[in-house]
Amino acid sequence: MKPTKAIAAAFNRLDRNARVVVICASVVASMAGLAYASVPLYDLFCRVTGYGGTTQVAQFDAGQILDREVTVRFDASRARDFPLEFEPLQRSMRVRVGETALAFYRVTNTTSEPVTGIASYNVAPFKTGPYFAKLECFCFTDQTIPAGETMDMPVIFFVDPQMDGERTMDDVQTITLSYTFWRSGDSRAWETADAS
Repeated sequence: MKPTKAIAAAFNRLDRNARVVVICASVVASMAGLAYASVPLYDLFCRVTGYGGTTQVAQFDAGQILDREVTVRFDASRARDFPLEFEPLQRSMRVRVGETALAFYRVTNTTSEPVTGIASYNVAPFKTGPYFAKLECFCFTDQTIPAGETMDMPVIFFVDPQMDGERTMDDVQTITLSYTFWRSGDSRAWETADAS
């Protein structure tokens, strides 16, 4: 007797209540498995598609610089209970599409002890996420700032020239890159990334 036929035969011998229990247990186990896998799968989906303003991580520059320019604005915020000061060193910059640019964010520890934080990010409008590529970033890595010290953190990025070929991107004149700093270990940093 084949294994699948043996399982079917055993299932048929169970009484009605036992069948309901087996079916419910299977459904619960499947739902738990899907719930466990949903966060990494959604994160992968966002990173591949740029959904919700998730920017792309690039390993090489764009290779082509166009005449079209966009203004990139820089925004910084921090979790309500995060004790450090956090700000962009420049409020905006004008860049050509495809041009590699460098911006800095500054974090200052005004407390009397070291503090470790982690930054999450997104871009607006959300539809520009697939076209905003970062070559270097301080996001999603622990940053320890010693007591009373200031750290300048670089972001190297470009706007992908493929954006110019999309009609839905014709109206984009400004892209806002937003970072939020959280205390290290704060799950809200990852929830924010997953939601974007």
